[in-house]
Amino acid sequence: MKILFGVQGTGNGHISRSRELVRKLKEDGHDVDVIISGRKEDELKEVEIFEPYRVMKGMTLVTYKGRMNYVETMLQLDLVRLMSDIVMLDTRGTELIITDFDPITSMAARLRNIPSIGFGHQYAFKFDIPMTKGTFIEKFTLLNFAPARYNAGLHWSHFNQPIFPPVIPATLYERSTVTVIKNKILVYLPFEEVEDIALFLAPFSTYEFYVYGKVHEDSDDGHLHFRGYSREGFLEDLMECNGVVCNAGFELPGEALHLGKKLLLRPLDGQIEQQCNALGLVELRYGMAMETLDGSVLADWLQKPCREPLHYARTVDYIAEWISSGQWNELSKYTDAAWAK
Repeated sequence: MKILFGVQGTGNGHISRSRELVRKLKEDGHDVDVIISGRKEDELKEVEIFEPYRVMKGMTLVTYKGRMNYVETMLQLDLVRLMSDIVMLDTRGTELIITDFDPITSMAARLRNIPSIGFGHQYAFKFDIPMTKGTFIEKFTLLNFAPARYNAGLHWSHFNQPIFPPVIPATLYERSTVTVIKNKILVYLPFEEVEDIALFLAPFSTYEFYVYGKVHEDSDDGHLHFRGYSREGFLEDLMECNGVVCNAGFELPGEALHLGKKLLLRPLDGQIEQQCNALGLVELRYGMAMETLDGSVLADWLQKPCREPLHYARTVDYIAEWISSGQWNELSKYTDAAWAK
């Protein structure tokens, strides 16, 4: 099958899960053409599996000090360029479009009446799952930013809905027996300033914190260990750590739950998806959440024990099988099988 696959490049979560599905689809013999939007090409890391791929401007969400900046988001939006990319996109011979929250491929599918599948956590919100009230604009944006005809939503629990488990990197299945270091904590807060994170963690000197995010190069300051981007190093620290402090995105918490790490989430202010994720995590009793970088909450959380690993299935196998079947209305058959495994 000739597939056009659109990836939202903002953050690393979309790229991480799309990397796994694209690899599986190619292994199954599909012809997959990838578009990455919302991020500059020189900022993309470890995207070789997508080759040959194209990079387009798309839409990017702007944040500052842990909060959505809607003014800057709108100022950087180039609607003329966006519409031009959609209209001029070559979809000749394309039998299916898959969008991981990418608006260019989503809109191209609608304009050309090509079957489309929404792949990712955002598409779970089409179903009855925990959601905060939010504003009308926030909910509308979440549900209509990159809509698709069929939805392969992902979540940490199925909530009795046709939703797939999280997509876990193959490395975490292959090396799940790494020895855990009890006082090692992984910190990934890319929307926070490094100086604020350092002040937040400094009092807890009996723990070793490995901090990723807005860090350009490796450095150590006592019990604080700052690490620049390294997918291999990040996954190694994730497997070794006892707990994870992170924003309330989706991929990293899912990987932590898969491995049995305790979780403390700090949702991005003004971002309804992250607010919903924090709510869902607490309702499931899978972890804790804090509204700010709150030292008292961190102190309480550090004393909590780890939970049992959830050992999610190899989700991309089930999604790829569903895609290949062409029976896209029969979603629950494949989601049920994934959770049963």
